[in-house]
Amino acid sequence: MIGFDWPSLLRVALTHLHLKPDEFWALTPVEFRIMLGHDLARLPLTRQDVAAMERLFSDFEKGN
Repeated sequence: MIGFDWPSLLRVALTHLHLKPDEFWALTPVEFRIMLGHDLARLPLTRQDVAAMERLFSDFEKGN
């Protein structure tokens, strides 16, 4: 299962990156990782990661 520590991520965004909450929530994960200085030499998500997220957060019911 994929889990995110949203309070910690938001804390970093607000205190270290000096973002406003709406600016943080408007970022894509890739943009946020770039702002944190992460090396994006590899894809940020694997196909397996995306498939797991689709299963967990699908907007569609099974069979549609």
